[in-house]
Amino acid sequence: MQVKAAVLYQMGLDAPYVQTQPLHIEMVELDGPQAGEVLVEVVSAGLCHSDLSVIDASRPRVMPMVLGHEAAGIVREVGAGVSEFAPGDHVVFSFVPACGRCVYCATGRAALCENGAKANVAGSLLSGGRRFHNHSGGECHHHLGVSAFSQFTVAAQESLVKIDPTLNLQTAALFGCAVLTGVGAVFNTAQVAPGTAVAVFGMGGVGLSTVMGARAAGAYPVIAVDLLDDKLAVARSVGASHTVNASTTNPVEAVRDLTRGGAEYTFEGVGSERVLLQAYEATRRGGMTITMGLPHPSRQLSISAVSLVAEERTLKGSYMGSAVPRRDIPRFISLYQAGLLPVEKLHTHTLALDDINAGFDRLTRAEAVRQLVTF
Repeated sequence: MQVKAAVLYQMGLDAPYVQTQPLHIEMVELDGPQAGEVLVEVVSAGLCHSDLSVIDASRPRVMPMVLGHEAAGIVREVGAGVSEFAPGDHVVFSFVPACGRCVYCATGRAALCENGAKANVAGSLLSGGRRFHNHSGGECHHHLGVSAFSQFTVAAQESLVKIDPTLNLQTAALFGCAVLTGVGAVFNTAQVAPGTAVAVFGMGGVGLSTVMGARAAGAYPVIAVDLLDDKLAVARSVGASHTVNASTTNPVEAVRDLTRGGAEYTFEGVGSERVLLQAYEATRRGGMTITMGLPHPSRQLSISAVSLVAEERTLKGSYMGSAVPRRDIPRFISLYQAGLLPVEKLHTHTLALDDINAGFDRLTRAEAVRQLVTF
């Protein structure tokens, strides 16, 4: 079938993207689902820094590629052997297809699925196949097994989670990355205890979701740190008890003052080794620093090695919120439906696929939290 999609042919083009047009909006050929695969009509897809990091070449991927990894949609067709999904089901995509067979899946660490990671690096589905073809007949790679910037996409059944059909699909899309990563980091990676102090550095979609999760977990205080007052205002609206503008205040000193020596848990969601160092320095003795951002692979972190032992510190990475998507996405949706996660406040802009390059300019300028493409 012919579908309209956003295809990236070359990484590293300069902004403004509305001029250089790194994402080509064009008609591509999409093959039907093969065994174990599902055809999904994409209803809503979010613009995330992980997409931007491919566009600007800080996270290199194989080209050409249909981008997009945070999305929700409706099942339209299933391939042979698919029994968990049927046409009409509402689904959220998971950007790591969990094979269920590797040592990581077998030990409850689906976010680190070995076979899913290999497929994502190769730009293929879990089977190794590719279903998109451009106008010249060449294959287009899949972004993280999802390729959501397309009217329809084919995904492995392992990349999908069936959800409550009454949930608005624009809101549902946010659970596929921002919420799964941020709230998952609180509940799965850190296992934040009620009454403990939390500080979150960076109020993008993931950082704001972390604030929500910390509030839902009963943490206090919940301190949001960012450079922009408008982002901090959103943080207060989703659960931050205190905010720190790092452009005018030393954030390490501010967090340590508010928590009498440092937060038990600090989270970094910027993808900056400089900000990660600030988060580490704002963590108290015996505390845990969790990093969720993806810095450029060439960047290095330098910390006092003795502090890990002498202060019993923990520095821990969290990928996809250490989540098991089929367990956690429905769980977090239930928290949203109970009024504990104000996820809808992440949605700041709605745009058409044709305007996606302008949307990434807005994201580059930090003028949006989550922009959703609707089809």
